[in-house]
Amino acid sequence: MLAGLPLGLGLLLMAVPLLDHGAATASRTLYLLALALWMLPLTALQRSLWRRGVAGWAMAAVLLPASYAMVVATKALSVLMIACSKGASLDGFNWGLIFRGLEGAWLALVAYCAIHAVSVYYAELQRAQARHLQSQALIRDAELRALRYQLQPHFLFNTLNAISALVAEERNREAQQMLACLGDFLRATLDGAHGHEVGLADEVALTEAYLDIEKARLGSRLLVKWELGPGLLTAQVPYLLLQPLVENAIRHGIAARTAPGRLDIHISEEAGRLRVQVSNDLCAEQGRGPDDGSAARAEPVGLGNIGARLANLYPGDHQLSAGIGADGRYRVDLSFPLRLHTETTA
Repeated sequence: MLAGLPLGLGLLLMAVPLLDHGAATASRTLYLLALALWMLPLTALQRSLWRRGVAGWAMAAVLLPASYAMVVATKALSVLMIACSKGASLDGFNWGLIFRGLEGAWLALVAYCAIHAVSVYYAELQRAQARHLQSQALIRDAELRALRYQLQPHFLFNTLNAISALVAEERNREAQQMLACLGDFLRATLDGAHGHEVGLADEVALTEAYLDIEKARLGSRLLVKWELGPGLLTAQVPYLLLQPLVENAIRHGIAARTAPGRLDIHISEEAGRLRVQVSNDLCAEQGRGPDDGSAARAEPVGLGNIGARLANLYPGDHQLSAGIGADGRYRVDLSFPLRLHTETTA
């Protein structure tokens, strides 16, 4: 009905010149009031046709004669009112006169139907867009959860294999220590946030728990160096971002070495973006040149999973590269928008 307010105001303005003309004023007032009241059944009729899925041309074929009939009935009521106020007889009255001068009122009702249709269509379009965005968000959430869940059995399989190897080598003390670290890591995973992004501090703590597992297995053969830029601990990062990168580095690089190997984790801010670099030493037979991608091909789950999650979380606004550099070390380099989480207190 709000769509009819401008038209109603226009009709009222049409009555201003007749305010001091006695019966004409009353007649025009009744005329305009009747037209305004006709908008109620006209709206109900229009919505009934929408609910039934009537085509646009069929709806116009119904609304045009219906609105015209409403205008004719209003004009007839106005003529009767004037005749009664003057005590005039209707005998011999030319009823054809009631069909004259209806264009303005009829067009007003037609315009109301058009405005009403546009308003309803726009509102329905907004609702459809909201439903589409909601469905897209649900699909994106499902994809991200599936990618997250893909990592967990993969990690458990690798870790249990490592524990089994320690038991087979009768390194029971290391196996028990690794089981204890695995329990701590799983507890941290289950107790952690359920969102797709967490604070960098939580992600670092989770990765440290995983490194404790690997240190129990590799001992002094694993050297870890962290470099965290200032003020970045509240940065939002994808959940389980570092663990698969660290697992790849250890499993396909450091664990294959007989000598100690170094794992470097460098996180910094560059031009409003968070940059994460994970590099590791390789065994001699793996370092065949800067274009060698054997480590990446050997671990499709880890890097592929991270690439897919970055694409979902930061579509078109992330970078990911991996390979052996000129220094003979394998490096994964990625970046995405830096978002710092600030807690507010009430």
